[in-house]
Amino acid sequence: MEDDFEASCTPPFLTESLEMAMEVEKEKPPCFSCAFDNQNGGRSFSTESYLANGSLKRVLLRLDPSPNNYEEDVVEMFGFQWVTEMALVESCEFLFGLLRQQICRLENLVQMSSSDFGQAANLHSEAESIRHQCTEFLHYVKVFIFRYLEPPKVENDGMLHPYEELEAQLPSVLVEELHALTMHIGHLCELPSNVLATFTIQHQAKVFPPSWHLLHLHLDINWLILEILHVLGEKMMRQVVYANHFINLTGENLTSTSLFEKHCGNLVSDLISLSINKYTKVRPSEALTSHHYPCTCIKELWILLIQLLDHRNKGSHTECFWSLVNKTLKNIFERPGSSERMSDFEAVQCKDPLSFSWWIVSHLASLYQFDRNGNLDEKKQKESNWKFVEELLKKSTDAQFKAIPPCPITRTSFWDLNLSIVTILWDYYSKNLNSGFTVPWLGLKDLANVSKTSLSMLELVKRCCCEQQIPSLYKSSNSYFIFLCILARMMKEENCGMHPWKQIKGRIYSKFHRRRMQELTEVGLQNFFNLFLMLAIVAETEDIVSRVLDLLDFLAPSSVTVSQRALIWRGHFAFLLIYVEKNMDISVLAEKISSAFREKAKEFLVNKNDYTQRHNLWTLLSTYIDGVQEVFETSCYLSLSEEKLLNDGFTMLLPACQGAELSMVLNFLQVVLARLRTMKLEGDAAWQEHDMLNIDRVVGAAGFTLLALDIPSKALSDLQPQPVLSMMQLFGWDDMVWPQLVARYLSHLIQNSSLREAFSSMGYTSYEALTVRSWFRCVLQMFIDQPSGVLAKTDAERTVGKAYMEQLTEMTRLIFKLSEVENILSKAQAEESVFKQDPKYALVQFIKAVGRTYSGLQTLPEKSAMVAKTLEYLGDVLKYVKPYLKAKGPPEGLQLTYWIIGCLVKFWAPILATSKAQQLLFRIVDCLLLPHSVLQQDKELPVALLSAIQESLPLYLQGLSFICCQSQTQGAYLNQLLGSIIRHYFGRFLPSSPTVPGTGQHPMLTALCSSITAPQMLRLRKTTLHVVKENYMQFKGNAPPPRLASVLAFILEVLQRTKSIELCDIELVLPSVLKCMVLVNELQVKKISTDIVQNMVEGCQAGSGGEHATQLTSVFRQFIQDYTAVYDHRVFSILEIVAVLDQMLVTNLIPTITQSLKDLEYKQGLGRNAAQREAYKRLLSYLAEAGQNEIQKLENETD
Repeated sequence: MEDDFEASCTPPFLTESLEMAMEVEKEKPPCFSCAFDNQNGGRSFSTESYLANGSLKRVLLRLDPSPNNYEEDVVEMFGFQWVTEMALVESCEFLFGLLRQQICRLENLVQMSSSDFGQAANLHSEAESIRHQCTEFLHYVKVFIFRYLEPPKVENDGMLHPYEELEAQLPSVLVEELHALTMHIGHLCELPSNVLATFTIQHQAKVFPPSWHLLHLHLDINWLILEILHVLGEKMMRQVVYANHFINLTGENLTSTSLFEKHCGNLVSDLISLSINKYTKVRPSEALTSHHYPCTCIKELWILLIQLLDHRNKGSHTECFWSLVNKTLKNIFERPGSSERMSDFEAVQCKDPLSFSWWIVSHLASLYQFDRNGNLDEKKQKESNWKFVEELLKKSTDAQFKAIPPCPITRTSFWDLNLSIVTILWDYYSKNLNSGFTVPWLGLKDLANVSKTSLSMLELVKRCCCEQQIPSLYKSSNSYFIFLCILARMMKEENCGMHPWKQIKGRIYSKFHRRRMQELTEVGLQNFFNLFLMLAIVAETEDIVSRVLDLLDFLAPSSVTVSQRALIWRGHFAFLLIYVEKNMDISVLAEKISSAFREKAKEFLVNKNDYTQRHNLWTLLSTYIDGVQEVFETSCYLSLSEEKLLNDGFTMLLPACQGAELSMVLNFLQVVLARLRTMKLEGDAAWQEHDMLNIDRVVGAAGFTLLALDIPSKALSDLQPQPVLSMMQLFGWDDMVWPQLVARYLSHLIQNSSLREAFSSMGYTSYEALTVRSWFRCVLQMFIDQPSGVLAKTDAERTVGKAYMEQLTEMTRLIFKLSEVENILSKAQAEESVFKQDPKYALVQFIKAVGRTYSGLQTLPEKSAMVAKTLEYLGDVLKYVKPYLKAKGPPEGLQLTYWIIGCLVKFWAPILATSKAQQLLFRIVDCLLLPHSVLQQDKELPVALLSAIQESLPLYLQGLSFICCQSQTQGAYLNQLLGSIIRHYFGRFLPSSPTVPGTGQHPMLTALCSSITAPQMLRLRKTTLHVVKENYMQFKGNAPPPRLASVLAFILEVLQRTKSIELCDIELVLPSVLKCMVLVNELQVKKISTDIVQNMVEGCQAGSGGEHATQLTSVFRQFIQDYTAVYDHRVFSILEIVAVLDQMLVTNLIPTITQSLKDLEYKQGLGRNAAQREAYKRLLSYLAEAGQNEIQKLENETD
């Protein structure tokens, strides 16, 4: 009968090949699958999933669920063939019975499965087949309803065809069968433990046990039941379908709507139960980072439920997703009375239902970011669940409140503004401001709740206002800061045209009054300032600060402790910093706090002998000093009345200071004065002369006080005992003074003979060396004030500034007249024309002259003295160029830096090779050539920086190679350093292919082909080729390395341009090149490799004898032994090329080749290999008499 059925349903004209072609075009039905590589294309879900496949989207848009499937007349299900358009009508009960039968088969497989790995693949295949049949049938049901089920019609009194009667009953039968199916599969959370345990199987596995397939089949069935009921409802024009036969038998009401709602509720309950099992294993500190789903399939199922339920809610006002979840959570955790059942299964046990509710709601809210295709869509409108969150907040205890904010804060980024939630939180925190709000399980890492400085206080509050910084606050043990994040985010939004500040202003202000302010402890005051600092940043700054000042006036001075007063002052300065950052005038706030400072400074002077009082007062005074310094360092232009913070309180303070106190005050004054000088030099400060009087009096008083302490019996000038030296140190040799000022200052003094005599008389021998050092700095920093990124100009005077270039040129002319400099230039026989050159080139000429002078010295004492002098010339040269390196520009500054210091490394190489100067060399390499950014190979360097390095790298390589040859103590380390530099930059400057235009010459090629000493060149060449071989010519199996053609082209150009062959070339490069010729078929690689071999063979002819020829023969002998067994024909063809170039070389290799051939034949065990021997004879034919003799020997051999 089955054969007859198949014959009747299969079209006779459908050939087997056509069936196969049509089968290829079919789409595989979607299913749940976590067995995929989530790195593939950045997908969140498998391409087979309901989301990524588009199945959900088609269902919601009322499109054909599977447009490319079930289009044939016949469909195969459960091993039988059925008429596609009639099967479900005629055999609905039978098909669902077969479905349940297959589910039972899979359950039996689970019970039968063992740990026998030999059966694993068979069991996987059989289980996968069963699951595929089941899901394919349910997809067929969905497609059948969409395509073939007729919508309900008006009753027809006429006689109906039997098929029409069955078709009319199909919706009712489907509801009954789907209900029976739900009863058969039961609850997801009630599956056996060995089945649920398969959630933990690694997703990258390829073979799964039957239990894994059973678990995911349950997920498929649970979801497809909902899809089928939804499609049925849409097809029936949302009319309720009654399960008539079931109702008549049981008397219970069963409809399509009730079945959908009941099954949906059970499914959500099951998923929540699974989440509870997951939650029991989650540490409280990891709650926000630990997901609520055991695998991505459960995550997908949650998203499907969200999309489907919210879609139905919009169309027919059915229950939305959040409503169902909230109801389920309440039912699970609120045990009912004896007269009512809470669900179809026992109550789920959870030790902390409230915390779990927070956890699950937080994670479910994040799933709203996924769209119908499973892609993240941050702009997608998210449905909020604030009502339930509000209920949870009201149920929370005092202890739980400390841990709650991380959950709602994540919601505020997904949901719309909700004032009531913030109000509930504010009510709690306002009542407990004196609390530390520490989360118990996060330890004591943030126990110190009081900020030590005003800047740290403000920075902490700023983190609460910055959205990018919020994730780092989740780990904070102080939940109050997380509440401030919530409040700050709300303050930045607008609700119905009304700014949130208008809505919450009264609620915040009303919590503070005289009694409340006087109740605040030090921790409470800190929380008070944190709140109002945040408000001042995001809302009406002046109004809020005014309110704070009024509230602080409620504090009785007698009841405020010293630590509280210091905190209040820090809070004042934090508000001042906000004013400065917002470019607002600070005069009102400054006058208030500076008046308090004046009073405390006066008390400090009066009570200077009372230790306890001094200690308490110094706590406040040091707070003021730190605060003023932070304001001055933060202000860009010092044009916001900052001078009002500097009053005569400092005049009273200085005479009373002792030891560390005085040091702190003087350091503060030095910082402030330097800031003022900088502003005045740049012309940006708005300070007038009378504004400077206060600070001038302060500096004068500081100098007088310091000198009075050192020499109390004499009234001396503050520049004594050597005023000339002091002046030079302050303005000529100080590295902190602006270079333009130094150049102008020294240009006036260098030519003064009286000054030189004064230094000579006092025995100060470093006068000229320190002046040269300042010249070094002025030249190196000529671009220091040019903004980074400015396009380079060819005219140096336009780039740097005409006035400064003229000043620098004049300074250069005068520097070259110093006796020490003249002596060096004379010994080096430098041309006088260098005096008239650009200062940059003059500096390079001086560097070269110093190097030549040192090389001409004979005795060790002379050389040691010269090393010390050159280091004195340089000073901290890396400090001079640090601004360029930090800002990655301007391009001219970077070019100058790398060029000048590259010249130092090359021309002062003998000096840097000494033990005294090697530390400077190592610092140069670390800062300029191997900084952290260079060591990250995957990170692109700025173009300007890379260009500067490319142009100057040959200088560094040549200098380092010389130092490697000279150094006695650090030779190994220096070699390693040189190799590291080559390794990091060879690839950066290597083109993708040899023919890429515009790449310029490789800097290492320039270094290798320049005129340098033979040992130096050999060291650099050997190191470079070793690095290239180890890092750029290593095959992975038989796969060639990237950019191989470019690497070979580099080697070839080195050989051609140097016109010499070294032993290191043969030893390091030739074996790899021969390997390329054997393993790589790319024409360009073969061509360049052949050229390299030709250059090497011609460069060391075997007939000439010597070490080169011996090494060459050794390499070819090893090559024959390594590759003849597998690549005999390629080896012979390569040797033919070599034979044309050097017949004697290949002749010497005849014994090796013959022996390799015989060894291979012996291993093969098949006698003589005719093909190999013919190829070998062809090679021997190139070798004249020796070749003919070998051919004769081979032919005369007997087996």
